[in-house]
Amino acid sequence: MPKMTFIERDGTRREVEAPLGLSVLEIAHRHDIDIEGACEGSLACSTCHVIVDAAWFEKLEQPTEDEEDMLDLAFDLQETSRLGCQLIMSDELDGLVVKLPAGTRNAS
Repeated sequence: MPKMTFIERDGTRREVEAPLGLSVLEIAHRHDIDIEGACEGSLACSTCHVIVDAAWFEKLEQPTEDEEDMLDLAFDLQETSRLGCQLIMSDELDGLVVKLPAGTRNAS
């Protein structure tokens, strides 16, 4: 099974199983990683914001305009920021590394 690593807010690295077809948000929730996902992955908030490791960023599909609009609302926005609900695990992403931002902003 593919794996991915979350770098938590305190710097702890957690490698977890990452089933194909699940989003990074869904994978985080399965493993009790502290990502809110207030809109439950409907692309209506930025609370599943993650910072993708630079080595992986270019391997991702380009974000949609809707995702970019939601990212504009994210706390601690970085050049490699993405929404976890929009990153779907595939064989190509086996080993993906994402970092949780310093905090979140829930505008709802």
